[in-house]
Amino acid sequence: MTSETDSSSRTHVVVVGGGFAGFESARRIVKQARKAGAAVAVTLISASDFMLYTPLLPDVAGGLLDPRFVAVPLSQSLPGVRVITGRVNSVDFTAKSLEFTDQTGSSESVDWARLVLTPGSVTRLFDIPGLSENARGLKTTTEALYLRDQLLIQLELASRTDDPEVLEQRRTFVIVGASYAGAELVSQMRALADEAAKQRGFDPEKVRFVLLDVAPKVMPEVGDKLSAKVLEVLRQRNIDVRLETSLESVADDHVVLTDGTRVPTRTVVWAAGVTASPLIDSLGLPTEKGRLKVRPDLSVEGHPDVFAAGDAAAVPDLTKDGENTPPTAQHAIRQGKALARNLLATLGAGTPKPYKHSDLGLVVDLGPRFAVANPLGARLSGFPAKVVTRGYHLLSLPRGVNRWAVGLAYLTDLFAPRSLVSFGNVSGDEAKFSASQGIPDPEQPT
Repeated sequence: MTSETDSSSRTHVVVVGGGFAGFESARRIVKQARKAGAAVAVTLISASDFMLYTPLLPDVAGGLLDPRFVAVPLSQSLPGVRVITGRVNSVDFTAKSLEFTDQTGSSESVDWARLVLTPGSVTRLFDIPGLSENARGLKTTTEALYLRDQLLIQLELASRTDDPEVLEQRRTFVIVGASYAGAELVSQMRALADEAAKQRGFDPEKVRFVLLDVAPKVMPEVGDKLSAKVLEVLRQRNIDVRLETSLESVADDHVVLTDGTRVPTRTVVWAAGVTASPLIDSLGLPTEKGRLKVRPDLSVEGHPDVFAAGDAAAVPDLTKDGENTPPTAQHAIRQGKALARNLLATLGAGTPKPYKHSDLGLVVDLGPRFAVANPLGARLSGFPAKVVTRGYHLLSLPRGVNRWAVGLAYLTDLFAPRSLVSFGNVSGDEAKFSASQGIPDPEQPT
């Protein structure tokens, strides 16, 4: 399909994945190559035609943001980059080619002179009976929209039943994972449920949220003091937080917890961590805890023409001896910048440098009037943290139109109720892990 060099004899760089690391890599390669006068052609292959700002997916699930606001169009935002929508199936490192499947299901191949592997991550699943079939995740807009609709639909159906068992199932929502993603999600879903109760005239305390985690504390990433504050706020909002507890099994109308408790529910969200894209396992390259091992300059050992970054790469953390950088957007963006510089250095443009970046902290939005943040080690909670958190997201969005839309939504949220709108465009099957994230379904025959 495409040779290593085009008709202008430009070096062909192929970027796999359009997430934070891939987006930033492609953008920087084009920009820096132009400055250096390097003859480079860049192709980006992504399963979707947009870069998804995943930290704001809980706001989509909670009815605060439109999904378009958190989707940054690749073609519009990456001038000079050829964007192909498709899923990469295999890579041949000897022939320097890869094969991908486009939206029609057709397979095509593309050759490369330099390869950037940034396929990102998917939800990490465990061998829990019924999990992949009956639970849903929060890594895609498909899943976020499904969860928003599911909450509103279940609450509406609950208002029309006299069966106490069915009523409890429909008004109970179980979220697994009390790190920042799960904590943000349960907070936003709680806010949406409270608004539904207010507008539809029922007691919000009748809607039950159960947040589970095997860890002894919520959000350990923010430190003991802020973790304790988060736990206090969640419980004040009538969220049943159960620590050192997870799922034993998942059915379509209940879950069984590891302590033997049976919880009636028709909505289970699994937000208990991520793992590298399934593509990484197929490459035949060394991995560490499922992530592709790379050197400090982000090149792959034994393959100086291949680079990797982001959630799918085990990048050495030079600020912490023996550790790798965590799979966060903050690191992925900065790794993308470093990768671009080091890749171009292999073409004689610039000097390579190892990736080194100290974590600047976390920001976590916990629904109406509350957030926690630890920017540069400063521990904040409440309104000051809310300002920092929303300001950080607005600055981090890489497109002005998206920043404008999200900013207006934030302002609207200050004085207007959330819209109780269920479009019903996403089915339960479409929101399954296998369909929405491309995770192989262990319950289906291979």
